[in-house]
Parts: sequence; structure tokens; C-alpha cells
Amino acid sequence: MNPLPQGLAEFVAHAGWEGADIDPLPGDASFRRYFRLTRDGESAMLMHAPPPHEDPAPFLHVAHWLNAHGMRAPAILAEDAAQGWVLTEDFGNDRMRDWLDLNPADERAAYEAAVEALAELHRVPPGPFPAYDMAVYAREAALLTEWYCPAQGLAVDAAGYAAAWEEALAPMLARQNPGVTVLRDYHAENIMLLGGKATAPQGLIDFQDALVGHPAYDLVSLLQDARRDVPEALEAAMLAHYCAAAGLSGDDFLADYARLGAQRNAKIVGIFTRLDRRDGKPKYLTMIPRVWAAMERDLAHPALAPVARWFDANIPADLRAANGAFAA
Repeated sequence: MNPLPQGLAEFVAHAGWEGADIDPLPGDASFRRYFRLTRDGESAMLMHAPPPHEDPAPFLHVAHWLNAHGMRAPAILAEDAAQGWVLTEDFGNDRMRDWLDLNPADERAAYEAAVEALAELHRVPPGPFPAYDMAVYAREAALLTEWYCPAQGLAVDAAGYAAAWEEALAPMLARQNPGVTVLRDYHAENIMLLGGKATAPQGLIDFQDALVGHPAYDLVSLLQDARRDVPEALEAAMLAHYCAAAGLSGDDFLADYARLGAQRNAKIVGIFTRLDRRDGKPKYLTMIPRVWAAMERDLAHPALAPVARWFDANIPADLRAANGAFAA
């Protein structure tokens, strides 16, 4: 078991939780570590995001903004960003994904609530966050050619790939302004059900990379989940539910949803490959076929024609038929 990080006891005491039991919790794909503090029937969550690999300041910035605008981020109880410590309200253990594993009949209700929370967020003027612009979209999409393609032994046209994305995304960017707050990792593992049922208020976590971008992005993150199968019929129903809640209509939004679906999924394929090759975390390779299958559906939309042509010319048909899977 990993030892407790240096400085933990001092921070906990300074935060007023001296003598609390400290239980390590499973982490994510980052360098962050999490602990639950319990004492006298109360609990709190402790995050250690140590510099230089991590910086909790963006998390704190976004959390304070979300809570100030009526969204349900965890309350900040104590912080020391310079040393990587943040103590927050404890949202409990009911992640949306885990809840649905045990209560599959609640799937539609839980997703409806998650979609409605997004619509509520998008009614608030965008936060003081950087723009999700073409440079960011292109840099993210390029993770596929930088990591996945070399790992599969593919020599591809990287310049043509970048040009195809710029052509496909340009119409969407023209409609993006002024934009909305985009949490960027809004999916079933990052949504907490706070009241023990699918329709309970939903707590937000893992939002430190928020940008100002297109309202379809977090919908893609939720409905084309890299870690959980979302039935296509439910995806379509929730898209319609969002459009009704947000007062949207027309084909442009659905085209932009496909654009961002393909872009995000290409990024995730690259990230999951990098997690294996650079960080020694091979479990993420097993998720690539799910992500790739969603990307193929997105590429079938006419809005993605330039990118689809690049895939036809650069990615072998047998690899695409296998949904991008690595050989066993």
C-alpha cells in the first residue's frame, strides 16, 4: 500500500480534522490521490494533487464558480493549492455509473436528470475560462496520429488529418460564440447521485479543465461514454430531451454533436493509447473499441466528410472493422 503523502497530517490538523480516520480511495488516470476523512459521524473528501504533476488551482477556480452560479460542485472546506491539498464536502459513494450497474431500470431517469443539469448550466452565462477554440480542438484530435497510429505501426498523413479537422470544425466554431461552460469530462463516473435515487440532485466532480465552448460537447461526453455502454436509442432520446430543455431545433446542432463526437473520440483513442504506452496502464486499451465504434457512427454524418475521407485513406479497413482494437 502506498504510504500517506508527506504533509497530509499537518494539512488535516490545520483544516480542523485532527484525529480523523483517513481511508485511501481508488484514483483515476492522473497523479491525484483521494482520501475519505471520518470523525464523529461526519466525513469529508481530501484530494492530493501534488505539483509539479498536478495543480489544484484550476479545480478550485471552477468549483467556486460553479457553486456561485447554482450548480452542485462540492463545497470547499480547506485548501492549500501550493502544496496540492484540497478538502471538500463528501458526496458519498453513489456514482451514477455504479448506481446504474445495480439499478438498470433507473437508466433513463438518471440520464434525463443529467441532461437537464447540463441545460441548466448552459442557461448561465459562460464562466471566466479559456476558449475551446480551433487550436485546442486540433491539438486534442492530433493525439490519435501522435499516439495511436504509431502504436499500431501506421504511417499516416498527419498534415492532411489536421487540415480535414479544420475543414470539418469551421462551421461549428462559427456558431459556438459566445459559448457555454464546458466541463469536458461529464459522464457517468463523474456524476454523483446525492440523494440515493436516480432523480436525486447530481453532484459534479472532475471539472478542473473547464473551457468555454459548444453546448454539444458535454452531451457527447455523457452519451458517448468511453467507460459505459449507452444504448443508441437512449442517446437519441436524450439528445431530443436536451434540445427540448434548451429550446433548440434544427439540424445544425445534431451536425455539431457529430463533429464533437468524432473529435472527442479521436482524442480519447489517443489518450488511452498514451496511458498504455507512456504510463503503463494497459486497461485503457480495452475501452478503445467502444470509443472507436462511437467515432465511426459520428464519421458517417455528412458534416464529417473531410475527416471520413482521411480515415478511408489512412486507416486500414480491417482495423476499422475491429473498432481499432489492438492485437491480443
